[in-house]
Amino acid sequence: MALGAGLNFSYAAEDNFYKSTIFGGSLIGLFSPVPQVQLSAEFEELRVARDFDSDLIADQDYWYPALFLGAGYNTGPVTVGVRYDVLYDSRKSIYANAWAPFFRVYF
Repeated sequence: MALGAGLNFSYAAEDNFYKSTIFGGSLIGLFSPVPQVQLSAEFEELRVARDFDSDLIADQDYWYPALFLGAGYNTGPVTVGVRYDVLYDSRKSIYANAWAPFFRVYF
């Protein structure tokens, strides 16, 4: 069993169109019922601020929560798997899909 915390930050801009700033944090718990299988639960909270230069698109400023449940195959210092956001909202999420692959390396 393992617990951890993370910080996230992203900034993107396109001249004469928009600026996007996203920041937040996450807490993750990992559990291996057998050595080859890793189960995970991760809660992530992100502040999303998107400023558009056009009057046709409304600016966005909100908090977005995500709760990822995942399973992976563990081969020692590397785990590969998939996770699913059970709180996924396609209108607000910064992710294109509720499903996401993951790749973890331990050292």
